[in-house]
Amino acid sequence: MEPYFLGIGRYFVRTEVRVVSGILRGRKIEFEVNPLMRPTPQRVREALFSILGVSFNGIGFYDVFAGTGVNGFEAISRGASKTTFIERDFQLAQVIERYIKKFNVGALGHVVCTDAYRWAARWIPAKESSIIFISPPFIDYKNQLDELFSMIRSFQEKVQPGSVVVVQTESEIPIGDLPDEAGTGWDVRKYGRNELQFWVKSDPNAPPAVSEPVNDEPTA
Repeated sequence: MEPYFLGIGRYFVRTEVRVVSGILRGRKIEFEVNPLMRPTPQRVREALFSILGVSFNGIGFYDVFAGTGVNGFEAISRGASKTTFIERDFQLAQVIERYIKKFNVGALGHVVCTDAYRWAARWIPAKESSIIFISPPFIDYKNQLDELFSMIRSFQEKVQPGSVVVVQTESEIPIGDLPDEAGTGWDVRKYGRNELQFWVKSDPNAPPAVSEPVNDEPTA
């Protein structure tokens, strides 16, 4: 849609996304964002949650750099025990809060309006397995790559066995190999210029949280 001027050099566009599966399937989230912000495309979201699996029961989901919050709402829709949205933009955080109330999922969703890097440094992990989805502004891959890598290492060290860390990257922005504290490696999936990278903290006594991929493109 066409951007509109909000003053002081700030342009925004009105747009919407929809939850694609689960109890909130088809529910619409409307929001206003800077045109440079690119929410996770629906095709990539569908692939993400197909790979993660159908059941989220007993698993906490963290939507880091939440933006519109649609990934967190997908997790709630699929049964995540608790979803935490981390978003520093006050207006976007308010939008997420509004839709938590509108969708009547207040017991399942919690918004933290703060800088994601500072939040991650203080984060105390839950006792259950978690899925941590990290989708930073792409400018951070150029300007804050060291901070981003420190965040990923911190999550890898802190999460419980069976947890999954997912990072959304873009093939046009070369960043090298992501940190791998446990030496288990990253599973990279490509969708056009978007990439999803999966890291699982192994647990010999539990099945993996990531299922076999469904209809995604193999890594070259």
